[in-house]
Amino acid sequence: MSALLFVMALLAGATLPTQAGINSGLQAHWAGSPVLASLVSFSVGTAALVCWCLVTRTAPAVPVPGTTQWWHWTGGLLGAFFVSAVTFLAPRLGATTMVALILAGQVAASVLLDHFGVLGYQARSVNLPRFAGLVMVGAGVYLIRRF
Repeated sequence: MSALLFVMALLAGATLPTQAGINSGLQAHWAGSPVLASLVSFSVGTAALVCWCLVTRTAPAVPVPGTTQWWHWTGGLLGAFFVSAVTFLAPRLGATTMVALILAGQVAASVLLDHFGVLGYQARSVNLPRFAGLVMVGAGVYLIRRF
């Protein structure tokens, strides 16, 4: 893996607890609701992406019926749930526990998505090392939550 991709992934991971803290602060001091704070977050993000598309002259594709599956349009719903959930959870669980639990959910879902080769992922069977990694993530969640 290229070092740039590795660093980019680490930086993307670092945005999770940072964004959750920012949105939780917005919720506590202005919005009063994790959903409203998430709406503000998505609105700012949408504005940033519109600007990026204008600057890079990225033209939006016009949806043509039959060119994609209906569920390809649900990513935004998942993002809305995720951002609202972390906005709600961050002050209640703390950054470390929240991220550990999210990581465990991500790894478990990823193992299943890979195993069944769905959503465009190449099939990669669950084997002993992958299962052991999943168990270790679970053990990490336990240790973080316990101590």
